[in-house]
Amino acid sequence: MPQSPGIKTRICMISDTHTFSPNPPQQTNNPYRYPLPNADVLLHAGDLTKVGYHIEHKETVAMLKAAPAELKLVIAGNHDLTLDEDHFTTFGYFRHRRPERLGGQDTYLEDDEKPKPLLQSIRSPNTPPLEDMKSYCKLAKDLYTNESAYAAGIRYLEEGTHSFTLSTGAKLTVYASPYQPEFCNWAFGYNRSEDRFNPPSPGSDNPAPQNPVPSFPAVDIMLTHGPPAHILDLVPPDRHVGCEHLLHAAERARPRVYLFGHIHEGWGAIRGVWNEGAENGIKQEVVRSDMEDMLERRGAYYDVSGESRRPLRVGEETLFVNASICTVGYEPRNAPWVVDLDLPGV
Repeated sequence: MPQSPGIKTRICMISDTHTFSPNPPQQTNNPYRYPLPNADVLLHAGDLTKVGYHIEHKETVAMLKAAPAELKLVIAGNHDLTLDEDHFTTFGYFRHRRPERLGGQDTYLEDDEKPKPLLQSIRSPNTPPLEDMKSYCKLAKDLYTNESAYAAGIRYLEEGTHSFTLSTGAKLTVYASPYQPEFCNWAFGYNRSEDRFNPPSPGSDNPAPQNPVPSFPAVDIMLTHGPPAHILDLVPPDRHVGCEHLLHAAERARPRVYLFGHIHEGWGAIRGVWNEGAENGIKQEVVRSDMEDMLERRGAYYDVSGESRRPLRVGEETLFVNASICTVGYEPRNAPWVVDLDLPGV
């Protein structure tokens, strides 16, 4: 048996829960049900809500607090409008003035007493006061960053690199970003021509991005809402919608795991071998999942630790995971991914 090069760590991965908490335990025909699988770390890759109402964020934070993990790392996604203040105060607030049609259901919610006056102001016929909109956004972010959330292990990540140490002594460095190529004027969007993840090429006049992805071996995990191009990013009829710049950044960083969501129909995992001669620079192997096992264990389990039959070759391979819980029809029916891997010790 190969000797483990680090500390074996279990990571539970979810994304695109859109306010849906896990289904009741007795609903055994659905792998996304209470309780979530036990893990050292829980990762959530965004789209925490449907459209970012305060009451939606409250429900999501309650779900995260209940999750059985020491550390819970969370980013926003394009549906989390009130976590992108710049977007919400210029356009996003319009979505709170009318029902949003998602998965055959209208989302038009009322909030509890504290944020209700702010929401009423936002829904007024005139342009709402900027300070009211900012206050509503602040209430949302505070739910993920207050003392109660911190005590429950929740860490809300802005774009950039973040490091954590677990009680086991394992050290985890994560690059996080809630952004994805702009479409339909949702939150956290950027133009496809913009490269916000890679340093400019030598001699280029392009400005350096504020938060580029570090090169190998600085990052253990990449956590972005949108997928890299050509990996679990296919939408009908046959179109890849991931970001080319993210794929280039992943090739530089070569993280152990790269988690994302956004494309609901892309749920799954790919074991990627970095190879310049392969298509798009990476040889892709689909990680098989067994429905009966997922239903029984409430997750899709995959072991790439030093104790497994095929330990991950750090720097040569990356495990890509699209952990979208919701289907295209916004039904919470997909399994969380549960991955065992080795992390460096302190």
